[in-house]
Amino acid sequence: MSISSSLNAGVAGLSANATRLATISDNIANSGTYGYKRASADFENFVINQARGAGTYSAGGVRASTTRLVEEHGPLVATGNALDLAVAGRGMLPVTTAVSLNATTGERPLMMTTTGAFRANAQGVLTTESGLVLLGWPANADGSIPVLPRDTISGLEPVVINANQSAGDPTTKMNLGLNLPATKTEAGAPSTPLPLSIEYFGNLGTSETLDITFTPTVPAAGSSNTWKMQIRDSAQNGALIGEYDMVFDASRANGGTLASVTTVSGGAYNATNGTLALTVAGGPLTMTIGKIGDGKGLTQLSDSFAPTSITKDGSPVGNLTAVEVDDNGYITASYDTGFTRRIYQIPVVDVPSPNGLIALNNQTFQVSPDSGSFFLWNAGDGPTGALKGYAREGSATDVAAELTNLIQTQRAYSSNAKVIQTVDEMLQETTNIKR
Repeated sequence: MSISSSLNAGVAGLSANATRLATISDNIANSGTYGYKRASADFENFVINQARGAGTYSAGGVRASTTRLVEEHGPLVATGNALDLAVAGRGMLPVTTAVSLNATTGERPLMMTTTGAFRANAQGVLTTESGLVLLGWPANADGSIPVLPRDTISGLEPVVINANQSAGDPTTKMNLGLNLPATKTEAGAPSTPLPLSIEYFGNLGTSETLDITFTPTVPAAGSSNTWKMQIRDSAQNGALIGEYDMVFDASRANGGTLASVTTVSGGAYNATNGTLALTVAGGPLTMTIGKIGDGKGLTQLSDSFAPTSITKDGSPVGNLTAVEVDDNGYITASYDTGFTRRIYQIPVVDVPSPNGLIALNNQTFQVSPDSGSFFLWNAGDGPTGALKGYAREGSATDVAAELTNLIQTQRAYSSNAKVIQTVDEMLQETTNIKR
């Protein structure tokens, strides 16, 4: 009967608008929640009888379906903390629960969030106030990120940063630029060795020394332009680790530059890039002395012995002073000695259908059959956005639009209530016919 279907349609309208009101109230309540994704209620009609010319019509009513609009992004809000993180675009941060870190069985659940204010807890684990733990790939000792699978969380680990941790960087490269006096290789000059000490840093942050002596070859007549260079390592009790005979060019075109380098003992001289392959106590060390005919390394000019440019990598043991995250998700630690080290990479998680994710508490999400399987991208690669430090993603709620929807929902709810009231009056009139 059409009058009964009208009553059912009115009740369905009340229920649908109540659902829409619930999404509006949730959106407004979370208008200040970082990373909140707006909920939306869509109405779908029911059709019971669509036969043409039947002479009657039965109202099918309406039903509401709700959707979490995960693909919508809120504005980025600048903060003063380097570990306030947000994804500028598509993708989410991989996180897990702090409770799962102490679990003895099962794997850590992979959860995702678009933003988070991470701080180190008592154990140094980066955690939010709500108990979300940031996950990342730990870097190797040289700062490189190992090749790990992108479709599983087996390589992800909780990011741990201890404020009191120390680190040192061993010296592996050294550039030696100095001038040897040409007058020392002339006949009658004293063959006194010229000493030079250069500090380098060992694997444990200790300060060591390369003691280098340059001994001129003094001829009976004329000028030899020849030197013997000996390199000793203090970490090996002054052991000789390299001895080389060097001849300098005396021509007008290349005067003062290296003409030849002959290896007597120790690491070989590479004429292509002008380096010596030395082996110190901690391992290999590459020393650049200059290529043949190149005036940027060792030279022999005039009568002065002067270092012109001595540079090296490495640093002594230093204390952690700052941690920052770049656009590619690399976490870099800085130390008070000026040394920096890449310690983690934070990947960005993406799924084919973000709106199909299961919404959980604290603005987190999990994969579902509707969302599809996840993949771990480097931040800024593929479809994903860059990772931003010193930033949080604001709520995706538009308060003005929600208030407008609130007024419309209120009027629609009242109209459906009026329909029920009218049907009740009509049924009362039908009952009165029998009297």
